[in-house]
Amino acid sequence: MATVKLFDMKAKEVGTLELSDALFNTEYNESVIHQAVVARLANERQGTKSTLTRSEVRGGGAKPWRQKGTGRARQGSIRSPQWIHGGVVFAPKPRDFSKKMNVTAKKVALFSALSQKIRDDEVIFIDEIKVDAPKTKEMVAFLKAFELDKTVLVVMDNSDEAVLRACANLAKVSTIPANMINTYDVVKNAKLVISKQAVKQIEEVYGE
Repeated sequence: MATVKLFDMKAKEVGTLELSDALFNTEYNESVIHQAVVARLANERQGTKSTLTRSEVRGGGAKPWRQKGTGRARQGSIRSPQWIHGGVVFAPKPRDFSKKMNVTAKKVALFSALSQKIRDDEVIFIDEIKVDAPKTKEMVAFLKAFELDKTVLVVMDNSDEAVLRACANLAKVSTIPANMINTYDVVKNAKLVISKQAVKQIEEVYGE
């Protein structure tokens, strides 16, 4: 098992934590990570866009002018695409953008991304994520202690209302429960902050 340093909220080292090699020391698999990210973004698309084709635009039933003799190009309808207020040639229509990905591939992508983050020293393991008061300044002090100035994902083992409120007004900080951690959020954020109990929850949910 790999051993990592464990810190408190003031960036003081308080011990070590052992991680499962089967989950947190897996081979980097860029193609599966890419597949997971694409699937996540595709599944967030509503697919509700819709515009009218020439057959759906109201009006345009009569021929604008006779076919020959006017010196102008022949026209069949004022609702043809080349006319103002005409229909759209290849009009976008509602469609389902969702993509499916099997459970095993999702797991491979998640722990491949997590393992690479750990190897790149982009994960901070905290003994317990807590604040004295539900105030933004509490989390600001935490970020300064670790010199975090980029996007941070805080992986929590429980829904601590004080921590959630302390993070709410910080644009670069987002929170997520351990049982909802996913490849997209791991890849999207520059740094990860994970509590000791959150690691145990992840190992219990995904461990073989």
